[in-house]
Amino acid sequence: MSIAPDVSTEELLERARALRPVFAEQIEETERLTHISEDLHAKVEAAGFYQLLTPKRYGGFEVDLPTYVRIWMEIARGDMSGAWNACLAANHALQLASWFPEHTQEEIFGTPGGMKAASVAAPLTEFARKVDGGWILNGKVAYCSGIPYSTHYMGQALTEPAEPGGPPGPPILFWAPRDTFTILDDWGHLTGLVGSGSNSIVFDDAFVPDHYVLEATHMGDVDPGDGTIGYRLHGNPLYNSRGLGFFTMTVGGIMVGGAYGALDEFKQILLTRDLIRPPFGKRATDPDHQRWYGAALTKIKVAEGALLHSAEMQMEFARQVAEGRPYTWGDDQFVGTVARDAYSLAWQAMQEWIFRYSGSSAATKGAKIERTLRDMATGWSHFNTAQTDFGYAELGRWELGQPRTELF
Repeated sequence: MSIAPDVSTEELLERARALRPVFAEQIEETERLTHISEDLHAKVEAAGFYQLLTPKRYGGFEVDLPTYVRIWMEIARGDMSGAWNACLAANHALQLASWFPEHTQEEIFGTPGGMKAASVAAPLTEFARKVDGGWILNGKVAYCSGIPYSTHYMGQALTEPAEPGGPPGPPILFWAPRDTFTILDDWGHLTGLVGSGSNSIVFDDAFVPDHYVLEATHMGDVDPGDGTIGYRLHGNPLYNSRGLGFFTMTVGGIMVGGAYGALDEFKQILLTRDLIRPPFGKRATDPDHQRWYGAALTKIKVAEGALLHSAEMQMEFARQVAEGRPYTWGDDQFVGTVARDAYSLAWQAMQEWIFRYSGSSAATKGAKIERTLRDMATGWSHFNTAQTDFGYAELGRWELGQPRTELF
């Protein structure tokens, strides 16, 4: 057991700000590799950012969720795609520390160099099979963001039908060590997030032990009840966690950070480039450009506020579990809908003002704004973002006392 030294929130944020230009400098290399370089990965590791949500007893920092979101927002301001790669390998310490037994946590968090894990909510393409002492996994899963440097994968699989030809059995949530799956060289074909390291992986008769598996469990709907294993073990309400809203806010942090990075570039364009119509002069002197910049800045700042509020909401819901108030499905939907609206505001700022009024040279392939537009457009098409209407409806159903949608 290695307990991390106390580090202030401001120190962690300073480390993130210091990494922002390093991510920016390596944008081309990140896109060429389709994931962050070994050098950049080592810098993220040295800063402790893969261990932000790891419990202190296992060498982590146990940061609160608003701090976590702010750190990745800072890094995404340098390169959204690379930040997506690193953040999504760091996210899943929260679920491990919240939901899994102590001896499972000790083994996985005890991984030399620290645990890093990609995760996808979609199940494997083949059923999991129960065997003595554990489970056999087969099949493929795509879009495993952060997998190139992951030591583990946290995933879902449906179980074999009770009868041949019958419906699938309930899902399992599992942890799988790196030596149980193969990473395919199949990433980099999308318009954006090319450097996010979102390769597919394949399992071929891989065995995972029982204590790495939660049966009849979907990662998007784990009820903390009257307190999770993680809360009882670590004494921190952070680990009275639900999963869906949390994932939404972290992707939102990367989207908002990307928008801030584009805004930084937009500002430089306005300060350095001339108008092409009277009264000429720098674009920054023009009332129209001033208004467009102000509109973009306001939308992104409101997006940031909504996003941090969603993180504070989850922290408060988690704290209240210890006081006897259930952290409900409706609460988790509320966290997620607020975070998704932050995506919407950031995307609106990008497409309506920043990209439109930066000029055609900003759309040159490889330009900062062009790259960020591609990354944000791909983020906007993410499956989670597409669940906006589902989230609104589930929240409305819950608040109006109507039956919720069951995930299995």
